[in-house]
Amino acid sequence: MTVDEFLVWAEGRPGRYELDAGRVLAMGPERIGHLLAKTSAFDALSAAVARSGLPCRALPDGAAVKIDATTLYEPDALVFCGAMPPRDALAIVAPVIVVEVLSPTTGRHDRGGKLIGYFAIPGLHHYLIVDAECRILVHHARRGDEIATRILRSGSLDLDPPGLALTVEEFFEPMHAT
Repeated sequence: MTVDEFLVWAEGRPGRYELDAGRVLAMGPERIGHLLAKTSAFDALSAAVARSGLPCRALPDGAAVKIDATTLYEPDALVFCGAMPPRDALAIVAPVIVVEVLSPTTGRHDRGGKLIGYFAIPGLHHYLIVDAECRILVHHARRGDEIATRILRSGSLDLDPPGLALTVEEFFEPMHAT
């Protein structure tokens, strides 16, 4: 199946799906912890975009990213810059930042196939993998022809381009005493 065929097939269909190398993948129900982690990641990016004053926009999950003619992923959050896509668009074609929150069923794919796929997009500069259980943020960044990786538990996080400044802690729910 191509991305165009998939988008026609998926529109109005119950459930969530991704397309990987022409194969439709159903996305299972999400645990509350996963939803909270996705919300924290989106909130962190959205706040950083607002502080920056840049012509960028953060979007939560639901916004698909076209990798190639037969692959379309749905990251847990993303940032794109520049012109706003049409309101009826079903995919973002030029994200600069994508975020995936690890889950027990998708972690291997998030660290492997999606890493390769997202960086096939020429304008993508940052791929963030949030491990909410361990409170670790893995930052993959395009540096010329290479991808540099940092594993972060705390501290500042500069996402340049596009020029966002935030902290690793913003990606995680506050820890509460029990």
